[in-house]
Amino acid sequence: MKQNTHPDYHMIKVQMTDGTVYETRSTWGKEGDLMQLEIDPLAHPAWTGGRGQLLDQGGQVARFNKRFGGLTLGKK
Repeated sequence: MKQNTHPDYHMIKVQMTDGTVYETRSTWGKEGDLMQLEIDPLAHPAWTGGRGQLLDQGGQVARFNKRFGGLTLGKK
């Protein structure tokens, strides 16, 4: 088996958006570094069930058909 192929795992601290901090093992940074998260499961709408900006799919399709609905593929 090859030697020195695995990354160096060490303990870091991760700070969530609400300020809570926990320790975990990671290859990121150096021993004891603090990773501050900007988006995490406490704040992201995908996990909190918040209402993000949803695209109006029907409106997009209607606008496309209005612009390009008259185009046809000519037969040769």
